[in-house]
Amino acid sequence: MPDKTPSQAFDPAKAFDLTDRVAIITGGSRGLGREMALAFAHCGARVVVASRKLDACEALAKEIREDIGREAIGVACHVGHWQDCDDLISSVYDTFGRIDVLVNNAGMSPLYPSLTEVSEELFDKVLGVNLKGPFRLSALAATRMAEAEGGSIINVSSVAAVAPGANELPYAAAKAGLHTLTIGMARAYGPKVRVNCIMPGAFMTDISKAWNQEVFARAAEQNIPMKRGGQPEEIVGAALYLASGASSYTTGAVLKIDGGAVFTPG
Repeated sequence: MPDKTPSQAFDPAKAFDLTDRVAIITGGSRGLGREMALAFAHCGARVVVASRKLDACEALAKEIREDIGREAIGVACHVGHWQDCDDLISSVYDTFGRIDVLVNNAGMSPLYPSLTEVSEELFDKVLGVNLKGPFRLSALAATRMAEAEGGSIINVSSVAAVAPGANELPYAAAKAGLHTLTIGMARAYGPKVRVNCIMPGAFMTDISKAWNQEVFARAAEQNIPMKRGGQPEEIVGAALYLASGASSYTTGAVLKIDGGAVFTPG
């Protein structure tokens, strides 16, 4: 094959540039969502931080505006509520006139004493936040993206989707459904809209503070080739790749980021 001409050569700075693109991150005020919001802003994006707690969203949006110098707003949204999803998309279009990136990061996995004691309310709430919300937001955003210049949707699932435990079955089922949505919507909205999924393993976010750290360290030593949990900022590379033009031929993909924990022999 002939060498690429200069106009065809891969330019990393341009490929990962998000200047003036509008990115929504649900569950964006803390944990992995916060890291993605900050990273997108550093790469030039205008950021919409969405979660149930408006104060936390507005605090991060203010930090982005003052420390990074990018436009950012906070929007209250419970993604398990259909109307909240509709209102979020409408609000972003009213403010910015476009959406280029949607990250379906909001999630929840409440503890339960046994499978028979999972209430209907808990089951519906977990499926609502982890699956129903991403479905509605993606359908609304992708339809409008496809009518315009296109865009990228990033779902955030969990290794529980492919390696579920007894203590997280409703959550695992919802995340497995998110993989199905990823593939189906990639087919429904291509070629202008790309839909991909990040599948994280154990990350040391706020949630990890509730873990028994000694027990986790022993388990990581035995079961994770990297011998540790991930740091929140270690999600950023994958998120930037999938949000930007660097992944222009990637759609319907599920990218595992778990230190090698899943699919490891033994």
